[in-house]
Amino acid sequence: MSSKSQSAINKLINSPAGPKTVHFWAPVMKWALVIAGFKDLQRPVEKISGTQQFALMATGLIWTRWSMVIKPKNYLLASVNAFLGGVAGLQVSRLYNWRRKEGDTPYTAFQYIIGTRTLPQQELKTEKTTAETTNSLN
Repeated sequence: MSSKSQSAINKLINSPAGPKTVHFWAPVMKWALVIAGFKDLQRPVEKISGTQQFALMATGLIWTRWSMVIKPKNYLLASVNAFLGGVAGLQVSRLYNWRRKEGDTPYTAFQYIIGTRTLPQQELKTEKTTAETTNSLN
């Protein structure tokens, strides 16, 4: 190995965002979330958590921007967060399209994704449980 390439390897290893720092290992471990997100693309859309995917999308977008503002710029962190936001955004769009096909308005589909609206079956089950509780108290 030439001394020029050896110095490049040493430069990488000893860099402020190199493998001797948490700035390297945290993004490497975060790739597991991206891989899990890609695997979840095969799951039925009704089994996906909208709040979780929305939070991952927001996290990915925010941290992608932040990793370009900090010094030193952390391109590994930016790439993992860009992919995380992208995969989660894809899941959110799957959920949105599914809810629209089920007859929801754009607003109620968004409410479903962020968790402020439940499915009619869940609402019915909640009403039934509330009625049973009220009857048992009487």
